[in-house]
Amino acid sequence: MTQQGCIIAAFGRHYLVELADGEILECVPRGKKSEVACGDRVEIKRTSVDQGVIERTVPRSSLLYRSDPYRQKIIAANVTQIICVVAVEPAFSDELITRCLIAAQDQKLSVLIALNKCDLPADAARGVLAPYQDIGYRVLELSALENAEPLRPFLQGHTSVLVGQSGMGKSTLINGLLPEARAATREISTVLDSGKHTTTHARLYHINAESHLIDCPGVQMFGLHHLSLGEIESGFVEFAPYMGKCRFHNCSHTHEPNCALLAALAEGKINARRMKLFQEISRPVQGIHGR
Repeated sequence: MTQQGCIIAAFGRHYLVELADGEILECVPRGKKSEVACGDRVEIKRTSVDQGVIERTVPRSSLLYRSDPYRQKIIAANVTQIICVVAVEPAFSDELITRCLIAAQDQKLSVLIALNKCDLPADAARGVLAPYQDIGYRVLELSALENAEPLRPFLQGHTSVLVGQSGMGKSTLINGLLPEARAATREISTVLDSGKHTTTHARLYHINAESHLIDCPGVQMFGLHHLSLGEIESGFVEFAPYMGKCRFHNCSHTHEPNCALLAALAEGKINARRMKLFQEISRPVQGIHGR
């Protein structure tokens, strides 16, 4: 007999599955391939008192993953919101933010950019984020070390995933919102035989019955090899008024005459840094997918 549960932690090929009654089992996938993620709803067959085998994955509402020409890395499943965590220091990558936003647009996820460590001088970081606010993205300023509570209202009703580079303060945010998170970590270590599996890919915490938060390890690069040029274009939401108006239907928006995007750039209607990011991100994709 199978039971349904939710994957709340991933450690290599070992997963923790939380059943409907709150019981947690250590499970492994059937077969060699492991294509499940934190947040997945799965059907498992119990093999012992505290262990089981994942028989199948319930169809997902969303899947967030990154890819390069050689492999793909699943980040989280069934999320409704991506929270890009950046900080006043150390310096953060606006290219990583842009790539996360493209992935979010592709999966129709809500987006929040959280600027952490705002107890420090933040003008430079605000300047980097200004173009994102100008095109409608929400930016929340906070200092997780002092008070993580400003983030809580944005989590309500969502399964959110925190994405960011190492050092941005994601763990501090989680510990501020969920003091019991350390206890949850200890519980996970106990289930997994006191840290037998030490590398976690992602971990899900319950904020309340309707709101959940998935923490991912620090991400330095967010590959989008799996997306087409058109899907990357769609991730630049400010491009929408100009799409389909270029002279050439397969315009790369880099040099062609009568390119609607280049014209908008020249008129100051598109941010120059955002345009440069589009050209850099789409360059390898254009050679791969064409149109």
